[in-house]
Amino acid sequence: MSKLTYKVSYYVLYAIFAVILVVLGVFYLGGDAQGAEVIAGVDPEMWQPAHTDTLIYLMYGLFYLAVALTVIAALYQFGAALKDNPGGAIRSLLGLVLLVVVMLIAWAVGDGTPMNIPGYDGTDNVYFWLKVTDMFLYAIYILLCVTILAMLFSAIKKRLS
Repeated sequence: MSKLTYKVSYYVLYAIFAVILVVLGVFYLGGDAQGAEVIAGVDPEMWQPAHTDTLIYLMYGLFYLAVALTVIAALYQFGAALKDNPGGAIRSLLGLVLLVVVMLIAWAVGDGTPMNIPGYDGTDNVYFWLKVTDMFLYAIYILLCVTILAMLFSAIKKRLS
């Protein structure tokens, strides 16, 4: 890694840390919500921070930034590998293809039957969101099992060789 790239990533990391610390400080020390920010129906004894939205938007921003940079870096790495070793670059897509297959299997296994939740009148108890939730849960279970099996087989292979 070049010295310039290291310095830029170093300063960006600490700038992000500073923004996170400022937002956390505002969230915890910014006082109670007032006026329209107060959530109706919540016990008045419960603390409702004034800057909850700021913290949530920061988390959304960091999540989208991480996803975007991951995709850009993967595309850049794939492009560089495609130029040097086309066969290896195509093989590197195998992980992505397997992830899509796992997600499709998890979607198929998921249940979209609306649940009977006493006291809940929200709009998220619908077929699509229930399938998405099940898809992510089953995908996590599948990937966790694959990870554990890979660790076991790797240890066994290391012992045998």
